[in-house]
Amino acid sequence: MMDHSDLILFERSVQHAVAQHSGQALDLALLELGWHDALDHDTQTAIATLFTLQGSEDATSSSLDHVLAHRLDLGGLLQTGIVLPALGQWAPPGHYDNEHLVVRGLGGAALHTHDETTLVARSGDTLVATVVPTAGLTLRAIHGMDAALGLVEVTGRLHDPGTPRELSSSAWASSVALCQLAIGHQLLGAARKMLELARLHAVERAQFGQVIGKFQAVRHRLAETLVAIEAADAMLGAAWEDESPTTASVAKALAGRAARTAARHCQQVLAGIGFTTEHEFHRYVRRVLVCNELFGGSRTLTAAFGLELLTTQRLPALVPL
Repeated sequence: MMDHSDLILFERSVQHAVAQHSGQALDLALLELGWHDALDHDTQTAIATLFTLQGSEDATSSSLDHVLAHRLDLGGLLQTGIVLPALGQWAPPGHYDNEHLVVRGLGGAALHTHDETTLVARSGDTLVATVVPTAGLTLRAIHGMDAALGLVEVTGRLHDPGTPRELSSSAWASSVALCQLAIGHQLLGAARKMLELARLHAVERAQFGQVIGKFQAVRHRLAETLVAIEAADAMLGAAWEDESPTTASVAKALAGRAARTAARHCQQVLAGIGFTTEHEFHRYVRRVLVCNELFGGSRTLTAAFGLELLTTQRLPALVPL
């Protein structure tokens, strides 16, 4: 864990980097200030600090790739790109079909810069990691809702994927949980930014001779947004303490729901200005709608959790908030 003085310096350095850069420029800035070393030394601080700021500043980086690889024990494979699960899913992006390795997943913008890519795949009941040539994969830029995020669809069918390395049974679940916490922080960073934009509008915009922030309906929407954000934030903190894949998925689901709540209520407060490209609000709405689906959306994660409860007929231990 970082001591207090190191923590303040680290947070200020990351804040400056995220405020000034995005994309590959942010990747270089994070490398220079030692964020990757911090990920090894103090994982929670490194992830919570960076991804919260990425959410609030609407910035992008390839840091999620490093978070996914962090607990996979890939050693030298970390110098390659890595394939993320397909949008809305959290299962490994590859599976063996007879002698072929079939790939369907996502990649960040940095995937184009690597000659080789690490892929986690299911082979029967075993999980393996293998390195494949990036040129052997089909990369299609995803423009849709949030083209600025730089995601690419990764597909392929490889006949000779190389020598796979077997992963422990818990490695993938642990890595997914860490990514879900990271995205949860990014969602809440964006949600808090949307709430701040709506609050500023509410204290500046006047109707019927008074600022709209005095109207009860506006206050209720802002209050409900704040409650949703704080509840999700508390669950994220509890998930770090609990270190369970189940609590991480619950925290991710709550963060996604809180961000969608913020988007809905803050849009109503901002009214017409919130729909315009001149206002920055729409960028955050786009970002949370896509990020909510990374490593499982709030609805699919909730449904999966409910199905698990029905199947096992057992409730998990309560997490103190």
